[in-house]
Parts: sequence; C-alpha cells; structure tokens
Amino acid sequence: GIILEVNSETDFVSRDENFLAFANEVSDLALANKVADIESLMALTTASGATVADARETLVAKIGENIQLRRIEYVAGDLISTYIHGGRIGVVVSLEGGNDELARDIAMHVAASAPEVISPDDVPAELLEKEKEIFTAQARESGKPDNIIEKMIEGRMKKYVGEVSLEGQPFIKDPSMKIEKLLKDNEAKVVKFYRFEVGEGIEKKEEDFAAEVMSQIKG
Repeated sequence: GIILEVNSETDFVSRDENFLAFANEVSDLALANKVADIESLMALTTASGATVADARETLVAKIGENIQLRRIEYVAGDLISTYIHGGRIGVVVSLEGGNDELARDIAMHVAASAPEVISPDDVPAELLEKEKEIFTAQARESGKPDNIIEKMIEGRMKKYVGEVSLEGQPFIKDPSMKIEKLLKDNEAKVVKFYRFEVGEGIEKKEEDFAAEVMSQIKG
C-alpha cells in the first residue's frame, strides 16, 4: 500500500477533475512501482508519456495554482488497509494476522486518535526525557514532598506513553478495550502504519477530526 499527499493552494482545486485524475494516476504509478520517495516518483512515466514531474508542471499551467507532491510512504505486508477521511486525513496500515475488518478498524482508529508509535516501547528516549522534564517542573510547582512528586511523575509518564502509542490507546469503537487487547484477541500485530494529515507541519486552523471520524464509524 502507499500513502501520498498532494497539495493544492485551494479546496476548490482539490475537487477539480484534472487534479483528482492526476493524483489518482500518480498514486497508481507509485503503488505499481513500490515507490517510497518523491524524487523517484517524479521520474516515473505517466500514460501520456510524460514524466510525473512534467505532468505536474502541465497541470500547474492549466489550473493556474501550484500543486505539490509533498510526501509519500510505501508499506508492504500480507494484510494492508487504507482509510481516507474527508480528503484531509489518510492512513495506511500493515498487519500480521487478523482480517480485513480488523485492519480497517485499526486504520480508522489511527485516523481519529493520531498515535505516534505502535508500542509504548517505541516512544523515543529523547521524547520521554523531554516530557519527563516538563512533568517534573509541573509537579514541583505543587510543593508536595519528593516521594509524592515521584509518584505523580510516574503516573503522568505512564499516561503519556499510553496516549501516544497505538497499543496503549482505548479502541475508538469500544473505549473499554485497549488496542493492545484488541490485537491480542485477534492474534494480530501491527507491523507499520503511516498517518498523513494534509498540511501537517504547515500552520492551519485546528478542527476536531477525531469527532468527525467517530461519527462516521458509528453512523
């Protein structure tokens, strides 16, 4: 499976049939050629005989807006599922074991809950240290004894790794169950996931996408 972010300057262009046709063709090319970087993608040949890079320039000239192929990831595996929410959030997941329904549920959960890593053990040490410094400073402001502060920090850190790791999060369709248990019950394992949000890292208005995804899952 592949996940590709294609940016336009306005929402109007993102619904243009020429833009959509270009994005779909480029996605199909990327998947067929197992491409995992933009430079390689740009060099591929489209159905018209032009490279993706040239086809992009032609489309820019035709539409009159800048269009960027911003980032791409390729995921291999026996069980792949993708999920797109409102054209703004895209997810691809690779599972070992499980079934199509489980993979789809995991993809929708990732879209809604935005985990950063698969397992609590995968949280980078430098990130843990940074968060611990923040929690320590906050705990010391309480003026409580050191032994209480240590317990406060320990509790905050445990909560933090649960929030940022997929396996530690409550399943969006059944919050009484953690993703870790859902996977175990289905004898499945998440091998890899990628979650792209359009414009991520670019200043934008915050919206509650999790609530939107939740309503779609329940609807």
